[in-house]
Amino acid sequence: MTERYSRQQLFQPVGNKGQQQIRSKHVLVVGAGALGSASAEALVRAGIGKLTLVDRDYVEWSNLQRQQLYTEQDAQNKLPKAVAAKNRLRQINTEVKIEALVMDAQPANLESIVQTADVIIDATDNFDIRFILNDLSHKYEVPWIYGSCVGSYGATYTIIPNVTPCLHCILKKMPVGGATCETAGIISPAVQIVAAYQITEALKILVEDVEALRHTFLTFDVWNNQHAEFKTGKMKSDKCSSCGSTQTYPYLAYENQLKTEVLCGRETVQIRPSQRHLYNFDELEKRLKKQGKVDRNPYLLSCQLPEQRFVIFQDGRVFIHGTNDIQFARSLYYRLLG
Repeated sequence: MTERYSRQQLFQPVGNKGQQQIRSKHVLVVGAGALGSASAEALVRAGIGKLTLVDRDYVEWSNLQRQQLYTEQDAQNKLPKAVAAKNRLRQINTEVKIEALVMDAQPANLESIVQTADVIIDATDNFDIRFILNDLSHKYEVPWIYGSCVGSYGATYTIIPNVTPCLHCILKKMPVGGATCETAGIISPAVQIVAAYQITEALKILVEDVEALRHTFLTFDVWNNQHAEFKTGKMKSDKCSSCGSTQTYPYLAYENQLKTEVLCGRETVQIRPSQRHLYNFDELEKRLKKQGKVDRNPYLLSCQLPEQRFVIFQDGRVFIHGTNDIQFARSLYYRLLG
């Protein structure tokens, strides 16, 4: 190992052997927003062998307050977060293999990646994707680390297949709040605390110090000086369809049809075609210029309509900003692209 990791190696639980193990491992980070930025940077600085970043969104000005990898230029260029993150991370550590994937976190997209990962870091903003990660984790026996934050509140929990209760087990008894960063805001310290816990747990797994893992669901409110943990062992259910004796992985079922959803906490509808569709941006730009101002980069094309903004990604997904009305979004989608 080089001098670069010397201080990490001096930490006894890591040492020379642990650093070699970190260097040989692959971590999947799903989501490249606030938590994903912090986690990805920490892993790259720690010398992870391979990092895979998956994110469906692009950099906006409101991200810059807490998403530490991004710059004003990234927001100006509307760069996909995964791409912008990779660009910055390569400047931090050229020794790490970094794969950046601009795509929706769906079972069909994630399954092959999960099979090669040693740890999954949850940096998403919705429970639909988290339940998918939970099922993939148990199907392929890959540990994953849940994390969430909003306002000054944060929560994290480490899930080890065949050992701990899964997220499906726990959420039968745990209420899911409706607050989001868009409605309740968020301060950067809450992000950094959750990410610190997640990365610490990930490092324990990577160096195979499983006895040091925290076996509690942890929550905190950094502004109101509150901290709580509760044990989860008794919440594990043998009847759980995700981790019980008869596992059916219900959240991996996929209906091959047009998928439309309102993005968490945002006045934005995402439309995902049933099959991957590669657009010809040159032709699309000519067509959409009749509708409004068009901007583009190699990854997406944006058209500003009078009241909505229409963003088309290379994989065929579309964001329609300025509405939560799915029916309206669908009609606009078919009018402009049908």
